[in-house]
Amino acid sequence: MSKEEDDSKEKVKLGFVVAEFNYDITNMMLQRAKSHAEFLGAEVVDVIWTPGAFDMPLAIEKLLQRADVDAVVTLGCVIQGETKHDEVVAQHASRKIMDLSLQYGKPVALGVSGPGETYLQAKQRIDGYAKRSVEAAVKMVKRLK
Repeated sequence: MSKEEDDSKEKVKLGFVVAEFNYDITNMMLQRAKSHAEFLGAEVVDVIWTPGAFDMPLAIEKLLQRADVDAVVTLGCVIQGETKHDEVVAQHASRKIMDLSLQYGKPVALGVSGPGETYLQAKQRIDGYAKRSVEAAVKMVKRLK
């Protein structure tokens, strides 16, 4: 077996950052994401819970600094309220998530649904966001090797 073939069979090692806010939704996202990671042959090496999506960047940075983490998957949902707070949270969190990915040269998959969604929409999007974020992280790791 060549080195390239051997490298392609190495498990992708993922770190997860999950928002506690809307825990009933984000916990289900985490369970679906873990299951999908296993299905894809990836290994989840750590899960860090943060109070909300806005708090994710510091935890993401800690995981990106680790040699045993190839990529980070973020999971959360930002539900619309009576003000535009959901837009501020989602916009700033997603921008910093992208900045960290570029800074560390490792994929960070955005699995945070919203803004502008209702609670019902967030529940309906659990599987999609969880699975797609894991798939994006795994694909990017493999494509960047």
